[in-house]
Amino acid sequence: MENNTQKINYNKLMEDEIATFGGKKPKLLLQVCCAPCSSHVITLLKENFEITAYYYNPNIYPSEEFFKREVEIKKLISYIGLDESTLVVTEYNPDDFYEKIKGLEKEKEGGARCTVCFNLRMGAAAKYAKANGYDYFTTTLSISPHKNSALLNKIGYNLQEKYDIKYLPADFKKKEGYKHSIQLSKEYGLYRQDYCGCEFSLEQSRQEQMEKVNPQE
Repeated sequence: MENNTQKINYNKLMEDEIATFGGKKPKLLLQVCCAPCSSHVITLLKENFEITAYYYNPNIYPSEEFFKREVEIKKLISYIGLDESTLVVTEYNPDDFYEKIKGLEKEKEGGARCTVCFNLRMGAAAKYAKANGYDYFTTTLSISPHKNSALLNKIGYNLQEKYDIKYLPADFKKKEGYKHSIQLSKEYGLYRQDYCGCEFSLEQSRQEQMEKVNPQE
């Protein structure tokens, strides 16, 4: 599979997996990064799964941003009509992130540092899912047009083997998923951040904004 990851239709793999359920609703632990990305994913999956949103994001900077996104994901859960018990919020511990990415601070966004970050967050979800009797785990991250879905799914399958918990393959940006998340964010009045989450992505976002305002000659 690794030799052809770019050619795999992960959205179809997800649909094929769901087609085997026969009306049953397995328990899914969904690692969520923010409310806007989660809006489409939860709306898409809630008819076929008993979903628990797992908010574990030690990469987020600063702390105010972490808690702001927590408030927004709670707002989304309420708007969609799910019970508060369907959300697990972990303690904010940025040291988890900084210890893992030590030496990779100067990597460009989307590079090795991000791969480590994906492994950290998805790994925590897989471990929690296994320990708490879930049938599947997955992440909302593939909805972003800036995220490599092949890489995310490769990580997911590796974690499936490591923790002996089924990974739900996905590419949530497919079938205009990202566009739908923007529409739902406007409908629910959700805060949409302009950077992924860590201080390095924040700095890159600021630099890109400055370049747009003051383009180089």
